Amino acid sequence: MKMQYKQRGKNYGNKTARLAYICARMRLRTTYRQILAISTPIMLGSAAQNVIALSDSVFLFHLSQEDFASIGFVGIFYLVVAAIGYGFSRGGQIIIARRMGEGKLKEVGRAFYSMVYFEAGLAAVMFLFMQYGCNWFFSLIVDSPIVFSKSLEYLETRSWGVFFSYIGVSIIALYTGVARTTFIIVDTIVLGAVNIALDYALIFGKWGLPAMGIAGAGLASTIAEVVAFIVFAVYIAFDKPARRYHLFKLPRIDLKLIRQQYGLSAPIVAQAFVGLGSWFVFFGIVENLGEHELAITNLVRIVYLVLSIPTWGFASGVNTMVSNFIGQRKRQAVIPIIWKTAKLSFATTMLITIPVILFPHSILYPLLGGEDMSIITDAQPVFYVLAIILALFSIVGIYFNGMAGTGATFYGLLMQAVCAVFYLAYIYVEVNHTHGGLIWAWAAEIFYWAIMQAMVMWYLRSRNWHRLEV
Repeated sequence: MKMQYKQRGKNYGNKTARLAYICARMRLRTTYRQILAISTPIMLGSAAQNVIALSDSVFLFHLSQEDFASIGFVGIFYLVVAAIGYGFSRGGQIIIARRMGEGKLKEVGRAFYSMVYFEAGLAAVMFLFMQYGCNWFFSLIVDSPIVFSKSLEYLETRSWGVFFSYIGVSIIALYTGVARTTFIIVDTIVLGAVNIALDYALIFGKWGLPAMGIAGAGLASTIAEVVAFIVFAVYIAFDKPARRYHLFKLPRIDLKLIRQQYGLSAPIVAQAFVGLGSWFVFFGIVENLGEHELAITNLVRIVYLVLSIPTWGFASGVNTMVSNFIGQRKRQAVIPIIWKTAKLSFATTMLITIPVILFPHSILYPLLGGEDMSIITDAQPVFYVLAIILALFSIVGIYFNGMAGTGATFYGLLMQAVCAVFYLAYIYVEVNHTHGGLIWAWAAEIFYWAIMQAMVMWYLRSRNWHRLEV
């Protein structure tokens, strides 16, 4: 059939035939190779905020325990901010993937710019909140004056990056939605390299730059996001296939399309807010136990973020593939593609998790090396709990995002809200009344993902998602 379309387009100049040939080439398949081809670049690209969080934390670990504990707290807060922008981009990604499956290439550009317009306005709101609202907000949660002051110091420079972060996730959503994810790897490498170099220079005052401490970490991350945005913008300008999506014609603001994307994205954002917000509250509760316990939890968080990178990549990939298959009217392929992706996610995650959990001193020493490695020793029992958490998350995360790809984002929000209520109630009782320590506090994640999987499986088997339209 491909040759038939190609021959027609070549011999007769038939625009419709050429478009049909292009669409035929872009149709996705349910093979492991296809899953890896789409998910691997996303896997690395989704590591963007994780790379920033990791490099900030590692350099501040060598500065002082107070700075390390503080970045653990405020780092989670900024991840919530980043997740809000990322969540709103997911609605656009679902629509773009659906239009690609339907062969409506012109609609891809319209969906992209509607996403950009909304993200730009949202970035302005979040910037103003971080600049003028966080002083009051943090005072409600943080007890330590050191953590409080250093968190605000970090946001003073970090908040400027939200504009480039939000537009950046829109671009990533575009290329993920059209299943052309290769350049995401290059952009992430640029982001990570710039952030690491500037962290070293601005935190410790190297290469003639001022020693800014935790504020330097925030400034380094902001500059890194600016550079990564410029690199991707240059790539788009020279990307010939992008002309198919009408990206070089700035359309008018389409409020109807923005509302449609908002309707899909708002539950996803609420999910991120509930999920990461619950984690943020968790850090606030642990902070009451002391700065050392907060530092241990921050170390476990860093390991969690790094080891969860494969799952986030596969999750974003399955989101695109599910929506694309539904656009092709191949709903029967949805459950098989989710299951295949879940198996790949589990195998990949466990492959990198087991060595880190069993030999944390050897693997983490190059990052956290120093005379006093007691923090890794104290965190060792929690790492064993983390292994179980990651095993569950590597599967549940795929099923949950596969469900979101069907358009069932509101049901996902309801499920996550129910799980979060039990999660927070458990942590509060555990930390403040039963005093089981960090091991049992982190065990809340196990119960969270187990309950979530049961609810997602029930929904997918109910086949209610067959009636959803995007």
